[in-house]
Amino acid sequence: MMQLTPNWEFVSDTVMGGVSSGAVAEEIVGGRSATVLRGTVSLENNGGFIQMAFDLHEDGADVDVSAWDGIEMDVYGDGGTYDVRLRTARLTKPWQSFRADFVDYPHWEKIKIPFCSLVPHRVEAVFDASCLRRIGILAIGRERNAYVAVSNIGFYSSH
Repeated sequence: MMQLTPNWEFVSDTVMGGVSSGAVAEEIVGGRSATVLRGTVSLENNGGFIQMAFDLHEDGADVDVSAWDGIEMDVYGDGGTYDVRLRTARLTKPWQSFRADFVDYPHWEKIKIPFCSLVPHRVEAVFDASCLRRIGILAIGRERNAYVAVSNIGFYSSH
């Protein structure tokens, strides 16, 4: 596994007029150091998401991860469904991404998301692992309180 050391940032639908709120914090969860996304997702004002995300390079440069088969994360949460979204250098609009969803449970669990399972969102394209730029984890699409913790994230190979 290629371990990442992300500098997570909080992003919400307020960038487009929504009213969802939340924060990202470093905490001890279930005995592990983790990054936690928590908040309230509201659908008011055409909103509906909170997110923690990071660029693979501080300067926004893309990274070739094509030697790997997918993303691996240790997650802990509230039993809700969350999205993982990847952005590549080939995407031109902020709403375009490649996504997969996962459920987090109230215990630590390792999840693997193969690149081949990613679904293009609002773009006619195929995921290109040679130019990955950004990774995000979102609570999106329905009103709720959200809680998801990530203790490890990186890329895995099946070989």
